[in-house]
Formats: sequence, C-alpha cells, structure tokens
Amino acid sequence: MEISRGVVEEGYRRGQIIIVSGGELFDFIAEKENLLESEAIEFMEQILEGLGFMHSKNIAHFDLKVPPKRTSPENIMLSDKVSPHPNIKLIDFGLAHHFHQGEEYRSTSGTPQYIAPEVINCDPLSTAADMWSIGVITYILLSGLSPFQDDTNEGTLRNIIAMNYEFDEQCFSMTSSMAKDFIQKLLVKDPNERMTAEECLLHPWIKPITRKQVAKRNRSSINMKNFKKFNARRKWKLQLLKGSSDPDPLQRQCESDAEDTESKPASLLRRRLSSSS
Repeated sequence: MEISRGVVEEGYRRGQIIIVSGGELFDFIAEKENLLESEAIEFMEQILEGLGFMHSKNIAHFDLKVPPKRTSPENIMLSDKVSPHPNIKLIDFGLAHHFHQGEEYRSTSGTPQYIAPEVINCDPLSTAADMWSIGVITYILLSGLSPFQDDTNEGTLRNIIAMNYEFDEQCFSMTSSMAKDFIQKLLVKDPNERMTAEECLLHPWIKPITRKQVAKRNRSSINMKNFKKFNARRKWKLQLLKGSSDPDPLQRQCESDAEDTESKPASLLRRRLSSSS
C-alpha cells in the first residue's frame, strides 16, 4: 500500500495527482479462476496498512465500499494491471474526516451496505467505523454475498442495527475458521470492541503464528462462483447508471437482484425506519 502525501509550501497545500491504471480490485480478482485465502489476504493486508497509517494521523475514510455509487467506481483500486501482485490505492476521500483532540463528530452519510450501526444511530463516530466496513468487504470477498443486504436500503439498515447476519454454510464451505473469526471481530456493534487496523494485522488470519494456522489458510479458498456473480451484478448496475446496454450473459443472470444501488443519506433512511417502526 503506497501512501501519497501532499506538500505544504508557504502556507499552501500542494496535492499530488496519481494515475491509477490497474482498475478495480474486485475486477482483478473476478478474472481469476481460483483464489486462495492466502492470496486474498495479501490485498487485505495492504488495505489495512493504508488504513492504519490514516488512523494513526486521526483520519477516517468513512466510505470504504466496493459497489458503484452513481457513476463512481469502487474506491479500492490497483496501481497497474501488469504486476501479479499490484499495489492497492485507496481513493475517494469525499467523506473522510480529520479528527481533532476532544472533537465529537457525527455524520449520517455513507453507503447503506457498508455503514456501521453508530452512523445509522447518529452516534459520535471514530475510525472504528472504517473497521466495520472492512468486516463487510472481507465477508463479500470470501463469499460473494453481502452480510446485511436486504431488498431495500431500509431493510439493510434494520439488519445492521439488529446485527442480523450469518455465515451461510454453502457460501462459506471453503472458508477457514480464522477468516470467520476475523470478520466476527470487526462486525461488532460496540465500536470500542472492534479490532483496530493494527490489531487486524496481528490477527492469525493475516499473520498466522503456527504451522497449523498456515496450513489451514493455504487449504481454504474464495467462493469464486458467487464472487463472480456478485461482481457481475455490480458492473451491470454501473452500466445501467451510465446508460449502457447489452450486458454480458453472466451480468444478465443478475438482473433480478432487487438491491437499490442509489446511496441515500442514512439520516433519511433512519427517519423512514423510525416512522415505520
């Protein structure tokens, strides 16, 4: 994970524009026929290192996601398409926030599938909200399913508040117990109880301690059939938003999916939840 810093000169901040030519992480993975957990971990480790750096500077991203938002791509990108192990770039810092000492910050913005319970409840936020999103992204990466997704955004938020998710036996049949434990320690309702980015990097799934843990990780793999369907559905919806037609056959299989891709402010959805409860 490469971190690009701006340069401060004579009171002005000068940024850097970096070309990210490798495309989206999930597209890169979907092109593979098989993917071991150990290979997926290489990507997760880079993401966590980048987040760890941001969080050490008291900066939270607040919009880590993989589905499209209007015409935007996912915000986990690759530096190039040539390298078999490309560097990851985190982009789209429109909702990011720099915390100051003693500050109490609230926000109701975000993408419903990925926002933490404290966002929905309009509670004070911290960098822990990013770690919830990492839990969701890891769940999707391993299974091709979204843990809290419902037919509507309101239903998705209800599932998040109720912590209504499970490890589907069929979709997680090839997943290691360490990977499930990693997710469970991130999808925790109390933000103070979630793993930090630093703690994630020391978790046995990321950094195995024993030979047995290494062997378990190397025997486990990603559910590529479901993952490819998830990614095809994601791309098909982006094509629709851009006005494109003629999706490929795999994308056509996903047309009946009822997920609402438009990301409404969580405050609006929260008001709807309150009025219907």
